Amino acid sequence: MLHLGIKNTLRILRGTGVGMFLGDEEGNDVLLPKKYVPENAIVGEDIEVFIYRDSEDRIIATNLEPKIQLNQFACLQVKSVTAIGAFLDWGLEKDLFVPFREQNKKMEEGRWYAVYLYLDEETDRLVASCKVNRYFEKENIDLLIGQEVDLLIFEETDLGLNAVINNKYKGLIYENEIFQRIKIGTRTKGFVKNLRDDNRVDLSLQKQGYANVEPNAERIMEKLKANNGFLDVTDKSDSNYVMYQLEMSKKTFKKAVGALYRQKIIRIEEDGIYLV
Repeated sequence: MLHLGIKNTLRILRGTGVGMFLGDEEGNDVLLPKKYVPENAIVGEDIEVFIYRDSEDRIIATNLEPKIQLNQFACLQVKSVTAIGAFLDWGLEKDLFVPFREQNKKMEEGRWYAVYLYLDEETDRLVASCKVNRYFEKENIDLLIGQEVDLLIFEETDLGLNAVINNKYKGLIYENEIFQRIKIGTRTKGFVKNLRDDNRVDLSLQKQGYANVEPNAERIMEKLKANNGFLDVTDKSDSNYVMYQLEMSKKTFKKAVGALYRQKIIRIEEDGIYLV
C-alpha cells in the first residue's frame, strides 16, 4: 500500500501529460507531477518518492525532501496563522498544519517550534503537534551510558537544554555542561551521561573522561594551526574565555593540553600555548 508521510519506493507505471503514475505491488497508484519527474526516469524502473496530500487533499508523490517525516520530531518555522490553526514550512508545496488543539499556546508567524508529525486516523491527514512530550518513549529506555546518540535540541529550561534522542527519547543537557554554541533546532551528536532511576536521561555533548581528550586535543591543534601556532589560553584563563575560544570546559582543556604537552607537540608559556 501507499504510505503517507514517509518515502516509498514505487515502480514507474506510465507517463502522461501531467506527469508519471507510480505504483506499488498491491496495484495502488499515485501521480508524480511533471515538475518532479527526473529527466532520466524510465517506465518500469523504481523511484523513491515522498507521499502526502496536496492542497486539494489528493494523495500525491514528490521528490522534494521534507524537513520531517511521519513519527519524527523537528523544529520548523511558522509560515502563517489562520482561524483554524498554524501552517509550517516543511519543505513541500503544501504547508504542514498544526490545529489549535495541538498547540501549547497560540503559535506566532515567523517563530520556530518543536513539533512531532503524526497521521490523524479520523481524517487520514498528516498533522503536526507541539505537544511533543506525549510522543516520547518513557518506559523502555534502550540506551547505554557512554553511548553516542543523535540529538535534536528542542527546548530551553531552567536546568539546561532538552533534546530528542535518536528520534525517540527525551534527555537533558545541564546548562553548566554546555561549552559550545548551540541553539534550539540544532542537530548534533551527543553522549548518554546517566540513566536515572526515574527513566530520565542525562546527556553530554562530549565524551566522558579521558575518552574526550583526543578529539579536543585535535581541536586545539586545529586552532593553533589556524592562528599561526599560538593561542592566548592557559590554565589560568577564565573558564568562559576557554569556552568562547575552544568550545570546551576548562577541565577538558587542561586534560587535552596536558596530552599535547606530554607528546612534546606544544610548549606552554605564561602568555599562552605554542606549537613546537
